Amino acid sequence: MKPILILNGPNLNLLGLRQPEIYGHETLADVEARCAALALELGHRIEFRQSNHEGEIVTMIQAARGTAAAIIINPAAYTHTSVAILDALSAFEGPVIEVHISNIHKRESFRHHSYVSLRAEGVIAGCGTEGYLLALRRITSLLA
Repeated sequence: MKPILILNGPNLNLLGLRQPEIYGHETLADVEARCAALALELGHRIEFRQSNHEGEIVTMIQAARGTAAAIIINPAAYTHTSVAILDALSAFEGPVIEVHISNIHKRESFRHHSYVSLRAEGVIAGCGTEGYLLALRRITSLLA
């Protein structure tokens, strides 16, 4: 069975350190461990990645064509700016779920628009890091 790719955009490597009042105290490694445990319980496996570089994220999405069953993506700030990530996701054959730790609709107005949402089957925002687990459950049902 192909893995579910979980991609994380810029600054998520600082999760737990950067603005904990918005993003919480859990680290990205903590999120990865929780996702891996849930995936195993659901009968799937994950590949978990992070990059601060837009082109690298595009390359990871392109590499997922034919090798990943689905993509869960927290594009972070690239949500609001990256047509390149949208285009790469549009070339991916499987389901895509967009995740945001904070509620982007309660924040600055520039964060209210998402290019990624144009491709995503669903968007989970404002549920903290639990949003990754919700996305994993939804992806599993889409793959069933």
